[in-house]
Amino acid sequence: MKLAVILTKPPYGDVQAAEALRHSLGAVGDEIDLTMVLVDGGVLLSRKGQSQGETGYTNLGETLKDVVDMGGEVFADKTSLKECGLDVDDLIEGVQVVNGYDISERVRDADKTMIF
Repeated sequence: MKLAVILTKPPYGDVQAAEALRHSLGAVGDEIDLTMVLVDGGVLLSRKGQSQGETGYTNLGETLKDVVDMGGEVFADKTSLKECGLDVDDLIEGVQVVNGYDISERVRDADKTMIF
């Protein structure tokens, strides 16, 4: 089975990013072919050295690294990165920068899609 998880929300302030990561970790743990797509504010999850500040949330950057280390593919939208002021050098190792066409191909190939 192939699963696409799409995150559109920034990592801190609500539970969307944490839930996307929770489902992603579960998928790779069950050996499901995972594609995680970060778009809009979701690309902020891919920033290395991020700080959750005093939000009360766990540092989600470490969890994203775990997803990559466990074999999940993580893609960040190139346009969204630019809009958020991020560059390839700002990203957690293993996060791949792709364009909208590449994202649509990955989502099309998935058996199931979850949007956060």
